[in-house]
Amino acid sequence: MTDDVADDVAYDVAAVRALFPALKDGSAHFDGPGGTQTPLPVIDAIADALAGPLSNRGAHTTGERNADRLVLDARRAMADLLGASPSGIVFGRSATQLAYDFSRTLAKTWTSQDEVVVTSLDHDSNIRPWTQAAKAAGATVRWAHFDPATGELPVDAVREALSERTRLVAVTAASNLIGTRPDIPAIAQAAHEGGALLYVDGVHYTAHVSVDLERLGADFFTCSPYKFLGPHLGVLAARPELLETLEPDKLLPSTNAVPERFELGTLPYEFLAGTRAAVDFLAGLSPDAEGDRRRRLISAFAALEKHEDALRLRIEEGLAGLPRVTVHSRAAERTPTLLLTFDGRGTVDAYRYLAARGVDAPSGSFYALEASRRLGLGDGGGLRVGLAPYTNTEDVDRLLQGLADFLEGA
Repeated sequence: MTDDVADDVAYDVAAVRALFPALKDGSAHFDGPGGTQTPLPVIDAIADALAGPLSNRGAHTTGERNADRLVLDARRAMADLLGASPSGIVFGRSATQLAYDFSRTLAKTWTSQDEVVVTSLDHDSNIRPWTQAAKAAGATVRWAHFDPATGELPVDAVREALSERTRLVAVTAASNLIGTRPDIPAIAQAAHEGGALLYVDGVHYTAHVSVDLERLGADFFTCSPYKFLGPHLGVLAARPELLETLEPDKLLPSTNAVPERFELGTLPYEFLAGTRAAVDFLAGLSPDAEGDRRRRLISAFAALEKHEDALRLRIEEGLAGLPRVTVHSRAAERTPTLLLTFDGRGTVDAYRYLAARGVDAPSGSFYALEASRRLGLGDGGGLRVGLAPYTNTEDVDRLLQGLADFLEGA
């Protein structure tokens, strides 16, 4: 593979990289699954929002109108990104906070006769809120397990956990630890056939794949803009008519309108400006794309997948030539995220060795505790290598050389 292959089939990665001030320090970032770096248009949008008059939302003063515009623009942007309705977009502090909020709201109607299904593939933020809410309601928790040998979460594993008593299934669209992408449409069909709702953690998925809420069949879908070049925030998408049926705990004077009834307190308007800018930045990855923002996003993610898949293959080919490396990311459909362990060497040692050489690839279980344990890695996990829109072949080659040097020094 030549050094330019990944860039030629996708987009001008050099032009993209030039817009990321954080890359000027020379580090090669493989820590994107934990949070990506931020491009200038997002930084500028946040600054511009704070620089202009800003107040609580309203229609009379300039500050009120600015705040209202920022909220509505961000809802439209996220709706375009997720293939959802703007009136079904809920903002929160994080995807974890949203999961807790919605688990408590949904559990108000659960009883000891009900069941909830969670999976061992998930980040703990899509496990513990549901198991804790189930315990508080006296409901039963049933588990669907992935195959540690293949990394796959078969639809049948979820189907076997379902019953006529299942009220909700919580599942990830992509594992933040090993990248596995379960067949969400098939899982949705199985859940809906039994009358259950489907809550999908799309935090890792949304950074790499074009999302279509209707195609996925998710009743609730969450993501975090800071995983796709934006600010720290959480977003939930759902059908507005479904949100209308839910009654969250809220302050008496706060609005009961949807989706605002789920947004507790004043929204971070400047971060909403950054979120809109991040979506627009992604929509511009494929400069020849035409049409509205939704169409340009679909084209951009097709280009992004080509870019990241080519780099992932380059990494996998390089790892195959290194001794004592185990790659735990094996599913047929997966994001460009690799979990590695080394025979006779600790992954924390590898993390520190690489960091000292300007290669950022952290070690841990990354809150996917159940998945790490099921892989036989305990709570320690492994070295996680994740790709982002700004990753290039030079980064990949630095990573592979660093790993080779680390293992050679064993």
